[in-house]
Amino acid sequence: MVEAARPATGDDLARVAELSRQARAEVESERGGATFLAREARGDSVVDDLAPALADGERCVLVGTLDGVVVGFGSARTERLRDGTVHGVIGDLYVEPEARGVGVGEALMDALLAWAAERGCKGIDATALPGDRATKNFFEGSGFTARLLVMHHRVER
Repeated sequence: MVEAARPATGDDLARVAELSRQARAEVESERGGATFLAREARGDSVVDDLAPALADGERCVLVGTLDGVVVGFGSARTERLRDGTVHGVIGDLYVEPEARGVGVGEALMDALLAWAAERGCKGIDATALPGDRATKNFFEGSGFTARLLVMHHRVER
């Protein structure tokens, strides 16, 4: 099997939207997932959100492939911090469960990190939910460390 990451094209967006729906379904059942989806995550308009990013130098959309078949995707953007530093933010990184553990996620991560470096980013952030040990381990294995923990208290009446 040959795994790879490449820039997404307009022809890939329907498949990326399908993968995004799968990712949202997985996240929803995780601890903190429902609030993450309602507050931070991309909405259901994936194609509308990502289509302009295909030609935007400050955003990146990649697909991960296994033997040429799209089985994952990743996206990132840059932002300028108050001190002028260029910072990267990974917005999406998802690989279908059946295609995990064979290098597709690593190929996507390597390409996202290279993209951020090419743009002069001094750092790049990614999100992992508190109960998602596999995602946390993946990011740590890619050299990420925790930078900020967001604490949440549920308010019920």
